[in-house]
Amino acid sequence: MVNFRKTTVIAAIAALAIVPVAACSSDNSGTSSSASSATTAAPQPVAQIDALTGKSTAVALDKGFTDALTTLGLTPGVLGTATLENGSVSFPITGGHVRYYTPGTVNPYVQGDINHANSGLSLAAGPTTVQLTNFDIDPGTSVLYGDVSVNGASAATHALLFNLDGSTLKPLQNGADNTAILQGTRVLVSKDAAALLDKTFNTDAVKAGLLVGIATITLNTK
Repeated sequence: MVNFRKTTVIAAIAALAIVPVAACSSDNSGTSSSASSATTAAPQPVAQIDALTGKSTAVALDKGFTDALTTLGLTPGVLGTATLENGSVSFPITGGHVRYYTPGTVNPYVQGDINHANSGLSLAAGPTTVQLTNFDIDPGTSVLYGDVSVNGASAATHALLFNLDGSTLKPLQNGADNTAILQGTRVLVSKDAAALLDKTFNTDAVKAGLLVGIATITLNTK
């Protein structure tokens, strides 16, 4: 497998580069040598980053989400290395990997994970605080996992917290300081997270599919 430099990876993904799965050659009789082969070569990724090194995943919080928190008496906060500024919460990327295949050759054609260790989001009401930490984005299944604790005690590990809707994703952009930016993915509360929050805060107001906000993923390209 060929490992591309990160700058080449970003360029390939941005252009949605298409490459053949396997080269075919013909013999003198005109018969394709690959067609006569009993085994077809496995699809290779168009591009890949084997070791992500940053920068961050930020979520611009939707007004509907913040209004819902206010109605429920919940106060949001950040944990660890996360930041909350101007209505956007940001989580540094700490590792992971991504592979991009030619659409149609592999399902899903974007695979990997994007890790955000030692940061997270808190929701507090009275004496109760829920902490959501160590986010792990799986682009292949369009979900975000994380650890959950209530008042410091573990409640779930690697739980499915948010669903990700990439249908509104904008084209890849080049950012400052050798970065690439993917913006527009909708972040939605999962069924499991809604049930956990409703049980913890004794309510039925947190609904699955509630829009949390719009994500912007910024990646280092070198």
